[in-house]
Amino acid sequence: MPVEITWWGHATCTVEDANTRVLTDPLFARRLAHLRRRRGAVPPAGARRADVVLVSHLHADHLHVPSLACLEPGTRLLVPRGAPRAVPGLRRLRRLRITEVAPGDEVRAGALLIRVVPALHDGRRLPVGPHRSPALGYVVEGEARTYFAGDTGLFDAMAEQVGPVDVALLPVGGWGPYLGEGHLDAGRAARALARLAPRAAVPVHYGTYWPIGMDAVRPHEFHAPGDEFVRLAAMTAPGVAVHRLGHGESVRLEVAR
Repeated sequence: MPVEITWWGHATCTVEDANTRVLTDPLFARRLAHLRRRRGAVPPAGARRADVVLVSHLHADHLHVPSLACLEPGTRLLVPRGAPRAVPGLRRLRRLRITEVAPGDEVRAGALLIRVVPALHDGRRLPVGPHRSPALGYVVEGEARTYFAGDTGLFDAMAEQVGPVDVALLPVGGWGPYLGEGHLDAGRAARALARLAPRAAVPVHYGTYWPIGMDAVRPHEFHAPGDEFVRLAAMTAPGVAVHRLGHGESVRLEVAR
């Protein structure tokens, strides 16, 4: 049975598996603070439909309260443990079914099992805030095992913590001219791919948002990460089929286990 992956831009993807729709880190804004969407249309209304939504960490480009408020009433929402305390706006989303999770948790959603795995990333609600929640990745297990890494750096136990997967949605860039600690660039993402050894991969988290007024500052960091990941993955993990999607594009993957 196939799994279908649609990339809407940044870290926002729809994973359709076993007749269940999973949405990751929804961000449906043209502008977020100093960031402007420079490539790809804002996802259409149909992108907001999901059976379960996964939020990887508290940063505003991943936990975006106005985008979450657009979800259909009754949608299941998984957030890092402690998120409602750190982000008061979450507590106003009473139409959603919010579940706090931490690494090691497992949640059933329709025919899917969703495993919560660690990520190496700052778990605070930036720019300031005393409360910290764990940054998370998720493995969606249905007909396929799909790993959504969220935002993460490369860490030694990644393959062990994530486990065997068929598809990996890996961040390969960011939204500014420099990547800080706890991120994957194209090279580190290719090394992660070699460790995880899935059948297929889709690069995400690049080429969508960029700071206003900085179009001429290191523009290759905006344009190049997807192609660079494809190039490096061919050398470090030649057995993995890499699908570089355009905004709003989908790929259907047949997975036989």
